[in-house]
Amino acid sequence: MPVALRENSAEDYEHGAFDPRADLPAGWRYKTLSFGKKITWYASPAAQLFMVAMVCFMCPGMFNALGGLGGGGKADATTADNMNVALYSTFAVFGYFGGVFVNWLGVRACLAFGGTGYSIYTVALLVSEHSDRTGAFSIIAGAFLGVCAGILWTAQGTIMISYPNEAQKGRYFAWFWAIFNMGGVIGALIPLGQNIHVSGSSQTVGDGTYIGFIVLMAFGCFLAFFLVNGKTVIRGDGSKVVLMKNPTFKSEMRGLVETFKYCPWVVLLFPMFFASNWFYTYQQNAVNGARHSTRTKALNSCLYWFAQVVGAFLVGYVLDGIKMRRSIRAKLTWGMLVVSTMVIWGGGYASQKQYTRADTNSKEWVPIDWTSKNYISGMFLYIFYGFYDSLWQGSVYWLMGALSNSGRRSANFVGFYKGIQSAGSAVMWSIDAHHVSFMGEFAANWGLLMGALLIAAPVMFFKVRDHISIEEDLEGTDETLADVLPSGHAEKVGAV
Repeated sequence: MPVALRENSAEDYEHGAFDPRADLPAGWRYKTLSFGKKITWYASPAAQLFMVAMVCFMCPGMFNALGGLGGGGKADATTADNMNVALYSTFAVFGYFGGVFVNWLGVRACLAFGGTGYSIYTVALLVSEHSDRTGAFSIIAGAFLGVCAGILWTAQGTIMISYPNEAQKGRYFAWFWAIFNMGGVIGALIPLGQNIHVSGSSQTVGDGTYIGFIVLMAFGCFLAFFLVNGKTVIRGDGSKVVLMKNPTFKSEMRGLVETFKYCPWVVLLFPMFFASNWFYTYQQNAVNGARHSTRTKALNSCLYWFAQVVGAFLVGYVLDGIKMRRSIRAKLTWGMLVVSTMVIWGGGYASQKQYTRADTNSKEWVPIDWTSKNYISGMFLYIFYGFYDSLWQGSVYWLMGALSNSGRRSANFVGFYKGIQSAGSAVMWSIDAHHVSFMGEFAANWGLLMGALLIAAPVMFFKVRDHISIEEDLEGTDETLADVLPSGHAEKVGAV
């Protein structure tokens, strides 16, 4: 007879279902620490999420701070645009197949390798400031970062949506996204502090800014070695993450195909994935980089990433905290995204009508400084753009987490997400490199976002269920209930 499995609860041990002090294996990974009524250990989902958040704080967080200045901090965005085309082209490939590498090599190796590309990318930007003959190195650095980022983000997403239990997936996103984006906030303070007296025309940030980013990114790569792999992680109720036994590259490629077999409707989410980073190019280059002075760009970037922190906590805790069935929350999430897309991007349309790319390229153009009378409205728009990004990303991660609790299947979902997301980014960076009008870029953003929501509606309305059983998550893997449940757990919950 099949086993009746109740939904995991992080507080099970408080009710006698699981006593971590008595039931955890021996070893330093499972030495318990008490924080009031909360008990945790190093190989717990919460501790591992914090570790991966710190890696992303140092690596992609600092990368976001640099990119938020527009043009990678350079007055002429062409070099950064071309590097980003190469970056997101390889990101698309390695992100799409990222689940294969994560399941095959483990999250620790993938995060450690993935962090290396960020500092090399920043070195290329620094070198390009001192030589006109670094075009090939810049493109190679961008392409290598795409390989690294595809693998890193798939590992990160796997941890974030498969390690927690079903009742905690929204808040896990909130914790991660807040810590990660504080990297963008603090990173933006570096160029802000160094350029705080530069109120004139837009210009490239100094060497010290690039060097600061390089050092922090390298440290983030080092931190990844302190993570544990998913097979050693034990949740608060004693259950383990669903993984594949003895995975090989061949078995994981087969698993990628099986994901489409068991979840064919995932293709309806692909436009939503494609749109999820599409707007960064427009926001960073056409809104922040083209319109503002050096110090104002840095301030805007800081405010943008801080708005992401606020938005992450809002969407994460609302999605977990609303006292209604998960299927209903999915429908409300869709409605929230439709309304916010129309309101925030409607404000963006009113702003974009005020200037063109030709205006910002003319010798008469005077960049907006924070002392300018017309700065405040643009500042609030940029804050809401950052807030909107966290709503979109949080909703997508929560949706993927609602569709499966399996680490293996989640890795494939996140791989699809990051790969297709990066393909969209590559297209948009290429569009900007070809100097398409700002209004044309804006229209492409708004139209794509609304179209993606319409296509994703059937999944959000009909495929999100209130609970996914462990038996369903094990389908298509070599794992059994005994591999993922603590000893005696099945007997405690009874048989049907």
